[in-house]
Amino acid sequence: MTTTTETGTETPETAAAVLEARGVTMRFGGLTAVREVDLTVRQGEIVGLIGPNGAGKTTFFNCLTGLYVPTEGQVSYKGTVLPPKPHLVTQAGIARTFQNIRLFSNMTVLENVLVGRHTRTKEGLWSALLRGPGFKRAEAASRARAMELLEFVGLAAKAEHLARNLPYGEQRKLEIARALASDPGLLLLDEPTAGMNQAETRTTEELVFAIRDLGIAVLVIEHDMKFIFNLCDRVAVLVQGEKLVEGTSEVVQGDERVVAAYLGTPFEGAPGAEEAAEVEAAEAAAEAASEPEPEPEPQAESEGEAEEASDAGTESDAEEASDDEATETAEEASGDEAAEGDAPAPAGTPASEDADSTTEGDSK
Repeated sequence: MTTTTETGTETPETAAAVLEARGVTMRFGGLTAVREVDLTVRQGEIVGLIGPNGAGKTTFFNCLTGLYVPTEGQVSYKGTVLPPKPHLVTQAGIARTFQNIRLFSNMTVLENVLVGRHTRTKEGLWSALLRGPGFKRAEAASRARAMELLEFVGLAAKAEHLARNLPYGEQRKLEIARALASDPGLLLLDEPTAGMNQAETRTTEELVFAIRDLGIAVLVIEHDMKFIFNLCDRVAVLVQGEKLVEGTSEVVQGDERVVAAYLGTPFEGAPGAEEAAEVEAAEAAAEAASEPEPEPEPQAESEGEAEEASDAGTESDAEEASDDEATETAEEASGDEAAEGDAPAPAGTPASEDADSTTEGDSK
């Protein structure tokens, strides 16, 4: 896209910078959501901001529009540092839409667009209460401008409908029309095609091109890669809060680090790699400290002592076994003799006489 001025033809590369973000960092306690991000958007340019979920894209948008005050860095619009107040940022010339639609659902389509005109009207409380000629002229001008914008986005026929009764895709258009009502020089779109079908996505793409043709620079966050690469002059990639690469669609699509980041594959020099290595080292050290130390093993005996102990144990076992066998044999023999005798010998009888009488009895 080229823009023609009195001095000649300008390309996006040579056009004046509309937005300049330098070293923008946003921390929430110990969490760094955005880390030292630099980004420039020039007049008549469409720039895309992509990255995996949780990369910090919306947080970066919030820093640009004053919803968050950056921990470090600064944001400038046409060379002027922006105050961290959303209404002052809008008054300066930056408007935005949100990832989740934020319309006044019980107000009409026209009234929603008129809300966006508040930064461009000078009438105050007393003027509104008295409703003098100046207020009526300003009100008529605002209504005329709002109807122009509704015609531009294709919603003029539904100006008196309640916003909540519009289809999802038309609610997205209405939010864009309300943002344009502040006459911005830069429009920030946060996932404008989320939840849309292919036909609605194509219509939104044509609408963004038409906005660019009005001379309004556009910065857009989107997960639809086909939409982004067809739409944008440049694309910046955020990964874990850091800008990984920035360039044309061809450059970004051909960068292996971008593919790895979307697939969840670690790559050399990935943002957060150093922190992850420190965590792994700390976990390994903690595990090593928690493991009990092994008990020292007793010193092994010499081979000769081990063999002697083994032989001694074998001999003692053999002796015990032979003693047991002898005892059992003696008990059996005494039991047999007691069974074979007729009667016990009378007390006091010598052992020899018992033997003789037994012999004599046997011989008789």
